[in-house]
Amino acid sequence: MFIDKEDYKVVIGDAAFKVISQADPDTVANAEFEAVEEMSGYLRPVYDTEAIFSATGNARNRLVVMYTADIALYHLSAALPQKMGAEIRKERYDRAIKWLEGVQAGRIVPDLPLIEDTDGNGAAVGTSWHSASKLNHDW
Repeated sequence: MFIDKEDYKVVIGDAAFKVISQADPDTVANAEFEAVEEMSGYLRPVYDTEAIFSATGNARNRLVVMYTADIALYHLSAALPQKMGAEIRKERYDRAIKWLEGVQAGRIVPDLPLIEDTDGNGAAVGTSWHSASKLNHDW
């Protein structure tokens, strides 16, 4: 999997992680898969998500690791009774989504592998091509 237990220590303490994960590795793995897919939906148009999420160790982008953990924890917290700790999880989730939207819009350009076209060229980040609407003047 893209993230491991050690990666969660940046965003949540050990005791809180045990509570939020409900000591079920399958639940944690499922939330991690969901988080990766959610992030991929934002990154896929420009970035090589296969390369991003198959990276291991220090080859991973640390910000992507942190936001993946935040999104996974947000999904895990939804199953907790009385939504324990939901405020901080929602705040961190919103921050992750805001970052992903910035990346998607081209305002934030992370150091991630780009999708290559058939000629082996990387995609242009933040570039869109369009023209103005046709003018029709009827006098």
